[in-house]
Amino acid sequence: MTDQQQETNTEELLKARREKHDAVLASGGYPHRFDRTHLASEIADIHGDLAPGQETDDRVTVAGRLMLKRSFGKLQFGTLRDMTGTIQLFVEKNTAGDEIAAQFGDLDLGDWLGASGVVMTTRKGELSVKVDELILLQKSLRPLPDKFHGLTDVESRSRRRYLDLMVNDEARDVAITRAKVISELRRQFEQRGFVEVETPVLLGQATGALARSFETHHNALDLEMHLRIATELYLKRLVVGGLERVFEIGRIFRNEGVDSTHNPEFTMLEAYQAFADYSDIQLLMEEVFNGVALAATGGEKMSYQGRSLSFARPFAVTTLTELVSDFVGEEVSIDSDAAVLRRHLESKGGTAPEGASSSKLMFELYELAYREIWQPTFVTDFPTEVSPLSRSSREDPRMTERFELVIAGAEYCNAFSELNDPDDQRSRFEAQAAAKSAGDAEAHPVDEDYLLALEYGLPPTGGLGIGVDRLVMLLTDQAHIREVILFPTLRPEQS
Repeated sequence: MTDQQQETNTEELLKARREKHDAVLASGGYPHRFDRTHLASEIADIHGDLAPGQETDDRVTVAGRLMLKRSFGKLQFGTLRDMTGTIQLFVEKNTAGDEIAAQFGDLDLGDWLGASGVVMTTRKGELSVKVDELILLQKSLRPLPDKFHGLTDVESRSRRRYLDLMVNDEARDVAITRAKVISELRRQFEQRGFVEVETPVLLGQATGALARSFETHHNALDLEMHLRIATELYLKRLVVGGLERVFEIGRIFRNEGVDSTHNPEFTMLEAYQAFADYSDIQLLMEEVFNGVALAATGGEKMSYQGRSLSFARPFAVTTLTELVSDFVGEEVSIDSDAAVLRRHLESKGGTAPEGASSSKLMFELYELAYREIWQPTFVTDFPTEVSPLSRSSREDPRMTERFELVIAGAEYCNAFSELNDPDDQRSRFEAQAAAKSAGDAEAHPVDEDYLLALEYGLPPTGGLGIGVDRLVMLLTDQAHIREVILFPTLRPEQS
């Protein structure tokens, strides 16, 4: 079929559907609501063991979208999909009557409908509803995508997620699993006495992480404002105020590039626990990640991108210094000569700005080294220079009590013993402000209000941040973040 023939055929299909729609409107229109008695999954739970060729006395009313339709003379079959699955519709002209049979035959794929009848199985054992009542709930004016098994173009699937969900079982499963993951994360923290809170999204200045912010203007107040890049400093203000265990699951906005693990708008869980340090948070993360994996997949072991993963406790632990030393093949540290570290970095394909310190170069090497980690591993003890909100190490004040949980070559959790000395925090903020003045777009000015809060006293506190989208990727075996965000950030569609 030529492009012109296909375009003509599509126009004819659209015209035919529109005429059917207009006819419904002319005859009184569509119902405003519909009473459904059973979901597809409920019928399967009740009658899943019904033998082939059996008919019950159980009368049900179902509703959903018509996904398939087949006709064999006086017998017609349809596949009805609701949010829980599919159920077959069985329309027999001799029992349903000419009107119902004709009405069913006039339906188009994609139409929303309600149907009533008794539950039965066909001779082949297909669980079905033997339809004797039928109502069109809403006409689909456009045909479904060509392939019932799903759209193949990734950008089309991301841009028109409603079509993806309509025809792609995996897309629906991912969306449902995401909801389970967030629900289980919330349960894990609530059962440990954490209080869920909400903090501002619009800020006078975006702080709490090293990242570029999105800027906007508040017309009524005539203020330049920023979308938040983290919830950290507001949550710690709440700990200062006496809410000793707090968490927030919220949208975060960072003005950065898009790749397989980054989207400018993403979901983060941050939590803070008074009287804890980063070793306590390690134990907490083992329990939380283990529990979420069990809830989402049903077990501690799973497969990701063809390789096995285990969330069995305890997780492996290594320091950043040990990891980088193994990566470059010799012992290195923040005391190593910067030129030596730069050569190692360049030999591994990395780059760093001229004048970068040994601490910064060690961190850049770490950013390459952790990609080789597969099983859940805590990487601990980061240089102070790249950890402006972390408490100094008890062994070496040039390092901090910070860890990242790395799984399958990506970071899933960043956690600290929180810095609670207002003077130390001020000096680090001032270093950040100096870096910003020197042209570092990810650095930020001094947050005077947060420093004021610290002067009232932040108790010893452990804090953490979990990338929810990446966790969903892991637990649904997805290689790209856009597969787990229902509406990812995309360039405008070209006309």
